[in-house]
Amino acid sequence: MVATPCARRLARRSHSALIAALTVLLLQTLVVWNFSSLDSGEEQRRAGWGGGHGPPPAPDPLPPRDSCPIHLPCSLSSEYLLSPHRPIQPLLSFMMDPWDPCPIQPSLLLDGYFSHRPKEKMRTDSNNENSVPKDFENIDNSNFAPRTQRQKYQPELVKKPLSKQKEHLKKKLEQEGKVKENSLLGKNSNEVLQFGHYAVKNSSSSSNLKEIHRSPRQPHLKRSGNSSPEIRYDQPPKCEISGKEAISALSRSKSKHCRREIAEIYCQHKQGKLMPEKVMRLCPLDGKANNNVLWDEDSIEYMPANPVRIAFVLVVHGRASRQLQRMFKAIYHKDHFYYIHVDKRSNYLHRKVLQFASQYPNVRVTPWRMATIWGGASLLSTYLQSMRDLIEMNDWPWDFFINLSAADYPIRYGDPFLKYKSQTFLFIRKQGLDRLFLECDTHMWRLGDRKIPEGITLDGGSDWFLLNRKFVEYVIFSSDDLVTKMKRFYSYTLLPAESFFHTVLENSPHCVSMVDNNLRITNWNRKLGCKCQYKHIVDWCGCSPNDFKPADFHRFQQTARPTFFARKFEAVVNQEIIGQLDYYLYGNYPSGTPGLRSYWENIYDEPDGIHSLSDVVLTMYHSFSRLGLRRAETSLHTDGDNSCRYYPMGHPVSVQLYFLADRFQGFLIKHHATNLAVSKLETLETWVMPKKMFKIASPPSDFGRLQFSEIGTDWDAKERIFRNFGGLIGPMDEPVGMQKWGKGPNVTVTVIWVDPINIIAATYDILIESSAEFTHYKPPLNLPLQPGVWTIKILHHWVPVAETKFLVTPLTFSSRQPIKQEESMKLHNGPPKNAYMEQSFQGLNPVLNIPIKAAQVDQAKKNAALIGTKLENWVDTLVSSIWSAVDVCSTGPTSCPVMQACSQTAWSSLSPDPKSELGPVKPDGRLR
Repeated sequence: MVATPCARRLARRSHSALIAALTVLLLQTLVVWNFSSLDSGEEQRRAGWGGGHGPPPAPDPLPPRDSCPIHLPCSLSSEYLLSPHRPIQPLLSFMMDPWDPCPIQPSLLLDGYFSHRPKEKMRTDSNNENSVPKDFENIDNSNFAPRTQRQKYQPELVKKPLSKQKEHLKKKLEQEGKVKENSLLGKNSNEVLQFGHYAVKNSSSSSNLKEIHRSPRQPHLKRSGNSSPEIRYDQPPKCEISGKEAISALSRSKSKHCRREIAEIYCQHKQGKLMPEKVMRLCPLDGKANNNVLWDEDSIEYMPANPVRIAFVLVVHGRASRQLQRMFKAIYHKDHFYYIHVDKRSNYLHRKVLQFASQYPNVRVTPWRMATIWGGASLLSTYLQSMRDLIEMNDWPWDFFINLSAADYPIRYGDPFLKYKSQTFLFIRKQGLDRLFLECDTHMWRLGDRKIPEGITLDGGSDWFLLNRKFVEYVIFSSDDLVTKMKRFYSYTLLPAESFFHTVLENSPHCVSMVDNNLRITNWNRKLGCKCQYKHIVDWCGCSPNDFKPADFHRFQQTARPTFFARKFEAVVNQEIIGQLDYYLYGNYPSGTPGLRSYWENIYDEPDGIHSLSDVVLTMYHSFSRLGLRRAETSLHTDGDNSCRYYPMGHPVSVQLYFLADRFQGFLIKHHATNLAVSKLETLETWVMPKKMFKIASPPSDFGRLQFSEIGTDWDAKERIFRNFGGLIGPMDEPVGMQKWGKGPNVTVTVIWVDPINIIAATYDILIESSAEFTHYKPPLNLPLQPGVWTIKILHHWVPVAETKFLVTPLTFSSRQPIKQEESMKLHNGPPKNAYMEQSFQGLNPVLNIPIKAAQVDQAKKNAALIGTKLENWVDTLVSSIWSAVDVCSTGPTSCPVMQACSQTAWSSLSPDPKSELGPVKPDGRLR
């Protein structure tokens, strides 16, 4: 009988454990009651985002209390079990879970270990590009904690029934006075997206901009313990805040300004003053227009008497300036126009764009900048203001509006749509839009349900489109019922750019121009791309396209519909596919051209200020600089001559990621140093490369599926890479263990985390299916981590298979200032009592032959008290065990006679990079 051993296990638990379990059960029940059913009711049972696909899937049912499935480990919720490639709970670390039908005694795991079968959570694909019809709250309620804290429950919301929560919140709202009369979006629909008139110049100033999306100051909020920020308002709300989504948004929002807007918008909506009830359809057609535009390659040679001129609007962010320049180089022609908007937070990229835009008369940069977020109304505002600017540029006679990002690339030479001047190219797919959202504090807050306006058909699809000028002018200047009401409706919509233009076009007098094709191919992989990866910025589960790889090249030539652009491309993930497209479109570069397989991406620039760096990376960059100076001294210095000896000065000047043949090659640190021979300041660049820290056990075991193991932070489950290139980890970081597997039979392996003084921090098992490619897991370790070199051991049937080492660096900086002794001792002593988890794993030390030596423990305590030069020496010793300084060069004049110039190397950020360099316009009007 299966139930009998479960009962025996439960009986053996102590009385105190049972009390603790009941307490946890109460807390979890209240949290689930408050948040898990936010979509209950008749409105949810109508069509969701999928538009006719039915309601979002219900959350997985809890297993019955009297069941004890022997094929699954205990203490695992169904959400956990269905997540892809998730290992079981760490061995011996099970806490009594009231949701668990089969609690396991930790002592029972000493004789064996349990595994589960990782499964992919099945989700219904939505019809629009970027969202899935899945309840945000049913995915992970932990996101409802304040985003400035680690994921913890909110006592204020947990302890009170929902009705009392409403009363308490209402009282708080009433304490501070009346809400401001005008909302974020203005008094009427025409004010939603209006800007003042100004001359368009290449300027970073935004003083002439009447902002749509205001960025309020963030007032200091007092906190007590782990509770949410105290909610205070200047004025009381105009209605009772009773919606669950609105209450949740108010409890999580960071600023008083945002909470005030949430209350104002919610009340306007509740009183029926926000959303239009009916909109007039103006399309002369009874049904949907369906212009099937077909062409062959001969259409490329067709040149009308008055060539079509395109206004490319590039909406870019991040730091990939070289990838942007390469894309710009590929699409440039002297007869077209280029209007570039750089995200307000991407100052480095903005500086680079201003530099190359000044070289060409048909390129301009928006004099205003917005901080756009995924799915936000700010992106639609950016497009509409760009359209207004372009129309007001009398010296730019453009015919088409095309939006692109730095992740796009052309896949066809020429302009195959040039003879279709009157058409508008949109990719149409129906979607539901019956949720109310508000963007503030760089977050899209879900505030409840709403009704779709009557009288029109709402459509949607891709937020990448090609619009003819007549339709753009209609959208910007028309004051008819359709445009004004749709601007207001979409100002409170998730992913508005995926539906606004589609809906307006289909219902407008311009509907006859609609072509259901946006001339693009997008690399959708729903299994990898729909991981709810945008929960931190939007109350919804979002999807994102994957990057193209060389194996996808055939798709560019075998599309069922005409295409001109493709996305996404990302050089830090794979640059080879971009090189293949370059060769296909424009032919190969001359033989011997340097830098074709290299890629550099800036991650720090001196004007950014060191406040943009964490203490971990600042510590590591300084150590890398010192390693470079030691490299110069040992390889270039001669006895009796100090001309190649240096003393470090100041903070790093810039830092670049360096890739060669799509493999990460390390960091390039540009830094100042004083030449000791002449006491003059020089600027050097040091290349540091990580050593190979993954090793197969010797002698090799019979198990051969493991290809690679790596530890890092910022794991990207979509692209299956660590975005923290180089794995720079400090004591307060939460590392993730990743393994890559080859094909083979189903097997179970044991993963063991060992800290620098041989404390076993965590251990868990992973069942590797025959088709599995990657597994990843973040053990819930208590912080701070012990600084030093950690070891990850992978065992199969307790036989060593492989091991990986990674560094948890001590910090020489705290808040970008030299660390003080009390801070150093707090951060560098490991967790209290060396307890990384609730249970101790020291019983496994003799079994695994990992002895804990008293001398190591004592030395670790001494190291924790180090500061100043001694601390730097300890950091450099640790860093040099994981990293090596490959080379060093000079960016300018140098007194070291054998120091090479950076421009003469193949690796420096100053070395030639023809594929991304922008030169004069060629006779054919192009740059490439």
